Amino acid sequence: METALAKAAEKRQVVFLTILLLLWEADCKTIRYSMPEETETGYLVANLAKDLGLKVGELATRGVKIHHSGYKEVLQLDAETGNLFLKEKPDREELCGATEPCVLHFQLILENPVQFFQTDLQLTDINDHSPEFPHREMLLKIQESAQPGTVFPLKAAQDPDIGSNAVQNYTISPNLHFHVVTHSRADGRKYPELVLDRALDREEQPELTLTLTAVDGGSPSRSGTTAVRIEVVDINDNAPQFVQSLYEVQIPENSPLDALVLMVSARDLDAGINGNVTYSLFQGGEVSQPFVIDQVTGEIRLKRVLDFEETQYYDMEIIATDSGGLSGKCSVAIQVVDVNDNAPKLTISSLTSSIPENAPDAVVAVFLVSDPDSGDNGRMVCSIPNDLPFLLKPTFKNYYTLVTEGPLDRESRAEYNITITVTDLGTPRLTTQHTITVQVSDVNDNAPAFTQNSYTLFVEENNSPALHIGTISATDSDSGSNAHITYSLLPTHNPQLDLASLISINADNGQLFALRALDYEALQSFEFHVGATDQGLPALSSQALVRVQVLDANDNAPFVLYPMQNASAPFTELLPRAAEPGYLVTKVVAVDRDSGQNAWLSFQLLKATEPGLFSVWAHNGEVRTSRLLSERDAPKHRLLLLVKDNGDPPRSASVTLHVLLVDGFSQPYLPLPEVARDPVQDNNDLLTLYLVIALASVSSLFLLSVLLFVGVRLCRRARASTLSGCSVPEGHFPGHLVDVSGMGTLGDGTLSQSYQYEVCLRGDSGTGEFKFLKPMIPNFLLQDPGREIKESPHCKDSFAFS
Repeated sequence: METALAKAAEKRQVVFLTILLLLWEADCKTIRYSMPEETETGYLVANLAKDLGLKVGELATRGVKIHHSGYKEVLQLDAETGNLFLKEKPDREELCGATEPCVLHFQLILENPVQFFQTDLQLTDINDHSPEFPHREMLLKIQESAQPGTVFPLKAAQDPDIGSNAVQNYTISPNLHFHVVTHSRADGRKYPELVLDRALDREEQPELTLTLTAVDGGSPSRSGTTAVRIEVVDINDNAPQFVQSLYEVQIPENSPLDALVLMVSARDLDAGINGNVTYSLFQGGEVSQPFVIDQVTGEIRLKRVLDFEETQYYDMEIIATDSGGLSGKCSVAIQVVDVNDNAPKLTISSLTSSIPENAPDAVVAVFLVSDPDSGDNGRMVCSIPNDLPFLLKPTFKNYYTLVTEGPLDRESRAEYNITITVTDLGTPRLTTQHTITVQVSDVNDNAPAFTQNSYTLFVEENNSPALHIGTISATDSDSGSNAHITYSLLPTHNPQLDLASLISINADNGQLFALRALDYEALQSFEFHVGATDQGLPALSSQALVRVQVLDANDNAPFVLYPMQNASAPFTELLPRAAEPGYLVTKVVAVDRDSGQNAWLSFQLLKATEPGLFSVWAHNGEVRTSRLLSERDAPKHRLLLLVKDNGDPPRSASVTLHVLLVDGFSQPYLPLPEVARDPVQDNNDLLTLYLVIALASVSSLFLLSVLLFVGVRLCRRARASTLSGCSVPEGHFPGHLVDVSGMGTLGDGTLSQSYQYEVCLRGDSGTGEFKFLKPMIPNFLLQDPGREIKESPHCKDSFAFS
């Protein structure tokens, strides 16, 4: 079944090719030129562009090529001007032999677009060869009894020229016994015969030597000579006679050497030595070369290989000669039978080794297939593998074009090895294969692709400038410059983000660098887009999102919000002596601008005036009493606390607390704690004192009297104030007293309880007896709308926080 289908498919291909060739031959006009052979090199044959109706230079732009059909390349085309020149001097006899007319066929191929033209160049013969005889001397043995009018065949001269330039006549030197007659064969070739005019007499003249001349018909004519030596022999009155005057035989071209072609036979009625017959090939020259005849048996055998494509027919004459010199002849016609001994031949006329991947119906190659065999042996079928995106299109005669079936994709396959198979239809079938390699050239049809849609990079704050923080990467499946990627930062839509001062990118490898040190407390994260652009034409690009997370470093020490440290006015806490163990003295409030564990704060009591009296809670900063107070405890205590974060390495801040023990908040006089003095400040104060004393000494007399008067007045006012006194309420403190309530959550600690203080001064006591110094609180605390300072209407110089 499969064999039948294959034969049907082959039959359809043959029919399709035959129809296509017939259509082409009907439409295609052949341009013919003619010129004599042996024309000098460089001769202008014609202007092809003009004859084809094309413009000057159009042959070059369309990619013109000349293909010679089995001949030497004797023509050369100037594609720019369209002039067709002789490349070398043509020899008609070398190119065509005895074939007449001598026509050289060549095809003109235009590649873009593909177009074919058939052109023929006919070479006319010139008389450039002289006739030549196969031997310098011919020997004839003639009986002396030969009668006048007897004809003796002579070997013909060979002349490669044809027509009138070939041998036209034979002459013989003047003599009394013979003349020569010129005859014509069926193929037009001339051959001579010697005719006896007068009887010979061996006793009178046993041998004659004549000169045979062959003359061609050229202008001027050429000639060739040979000597004819005639030996006069005794009487032999019967000439050999062949059984057949014409022998016809067929022989396959692949016959082996020494194969028997045929056997001729001749009889001689004479007896004795006059009846002995010998055979020889009469027709000399090239025609007789493939064969040899046995002189005794008449067997004709093959002495060299035959080639149907070179010569299809051989005509020979066989001479049978007896020992008396009489002879007879017969003709032998040998037809060479074609066998399928030539595989098809494929000749590439045009080849494009590289094709753009987006080119539809691109012509890859133009080629010619040929087979010198005949019949089915010379009919061919051309094919390529079915799994390739290419098509074979027959054009005219045996020309094919290999084209793409559609656009190709270099990224899927960059190279194709196309095997073209040409098979003839002979028996057995012969096949020729030719492989074409086609490279698919790249077109910029793929944009760069990032390895990730978004990138997240982490960088620790306080980094060094020009720090490499990460790399982005994109790939491009194209090749060459189409795959060369450059990276760039895309403009950001956030006007507050100065991206150019923060980040730079290496355009070649996508490495990102931080241009300056980043501060987590100022900028915790930011994002931007990065573009990747190839260098194709037109260029293609893509973009990816990059997020940069700034990692916190422990670069901020804790900041104490409460109590605020002020060297000029230390903050003092009041502690009643009746306080129970665990009594909340105060709460240290601190914050840390860092984040995470870098902002986790812990509190520690480093130093106390009375060890063991106070303790601080590590996690919330509450300062509490550890035991009951006694009369032996000092009235003033100084505590040094350490606030430390959990960073690596940790940072810390110290807090100094002053605690004043009081018997009750109603005491009229509360001495102030001593404030540590700065030595530099003490020196400055001492210098100021010296200046004041110096000034005072100048005006001491005047000031003494004034001071005495003022002192008397002040003593009287103080005595009056002491008698009047100041009432202090007992029990719970009234609302007009000092109220320090919780300040809200600040950092890691809050004041969880409220404290009330009353400060009551005598009206004439001035400021020398007691001062409650207001701590320096940061601006953001003073701006708290929930906190205000109130003046108590009940007690002068008293105040409250709420």
